Amino acid sequence: MILLGIILLLWVCSIRAAGARPPSYAAWAADSAIARGQGNGLDSNGQPTVSYEHGEFQWALRLLYERTGNKTYYDYIQKGVDNVLLPNGTVGGGYSAVQFQLDPLRVGPSYTATKEIKYKTAADEFRAQLDIHSRTAQGQFWHKIQYPNQGWLDGIYMGEVFYAAYTQMFQSHNQSAWDDITLQFTLMFNNTIQTFATTNETYLGLLYHGYDYSHTAVWASPDRGHSPEIWDRALGWYSMALADTLSILPSTHPGHKSLLSILQTLAPRIAAAADPSSDVWWLVMTEPGRTLNYFESSGAAMFVYALLRGVRLGYIQDTSGVLVGAAKRAHQYMVDNWVVDHGNGTMDWTNTVLVGSLDGNGDFAYYVSQPDDLNDLKGVASFILASYEIEQLPVDY
Repeated sequence: MILLGIILLLWVCSIRAAGARPPSYAAWAADSAIARGQGNGLDSNGQPTVSYEHGEFQWALRLLYERTGNKTYYDYIQKGVDNVLLPNGTVGGGYSAVQFQLDPLRVGPSYTATKEIKYKTAADEFRAQLDIHSRTAQGQFWHKIQYPNQGWLDGIYMGEVFYAAYTQMFQSHNQSAWDDITLQFTLMFNNTIQTFATTNETYLGLLYHGYDYSHTAVWASPDRGHSPEIWDRALGWYSMALADTLSILPSTHPGHKSLLSILQTLAPRIAAAADPSSDVWWLVMTEPGRTLNYFESSGAAMFVYALLRGVRLGYIQDTSGVLVGAAKRAHQYMVDNWVVDHGNGTMDWTNTVLVGSLDGNGDFAYYVSQPDDLNDLKGVASFILASYEIEQLPVDY
């Protein structure tokens, strides 16, 4: 029996070494991150942390667990959640509602999977933040307290997926909550949609990184106060939030139709914005091919996930196969260029930009000056999600 196990192990290793496709890129990426101890509710010093990156990773593990039944993923999520909780069930890890940040709420969906009291206590604490969180005069949540009147695409993914998951689990008949969730998406769309191209940018009809309702930020445009560039990961966050929230928001609520319309508008434009020579997307999408611009991995993976999930769940019609074809080609580029076999049963993931912010000028020079990061969890989790959807495609698609 031991000899048979050794033979099978050597056979798997020889296939991997020969460049054959592994049975599941999603599982390989997830297992690799788990082996590195990523996304477990602890920071690099072993201290509890409330991290949106961990929330995204836990969402990916949850989908894998539901598909495979592999309890390793469920147990890892639970361990990560428990590492952050205090004994009385409240949220530790430095979290405080009065910090008024949307980012921490992305771990919230991990606390809404069960009505067990200690997890509901934590979910209630996150939900209570939304009742006091600062808003623009139109009703958009501020991204953070230090950015008054600013809405960022990132914040939709951080706040609204949790908002929807909580409402579904605990307040499914709360129509005002569903209305508010819809409002967050529509305000962001209306205030950031590119309606024309300025001198240096390409028209894509997609969404700028964010906007300042007060028009006081140095980067705020004269018309709606939007930022000057379309950054791939910000658009990726918003696109994934659309696909995920549509699977939660009741189809009978008018907001479902509103979000469908937005996703159906953006999806073909995202596919069309891929670079024709590589089939993936530029970091700064509004300035393709400009010196120092490059193909960035987290945003690309997010687009693949959102496109395929939207098609698979029937939110986007793709009778011609354009969207699925674009997503498949992009995924192939990913595995050919950004997946690195580490040689020990794990893989590395490359080309994920470390950060993107509207703290400064929000211009091209800012985005391309940010370093990329090996095995950045924002990229790894997004690749798991993209691969999860690729692996849901019919074999003859």
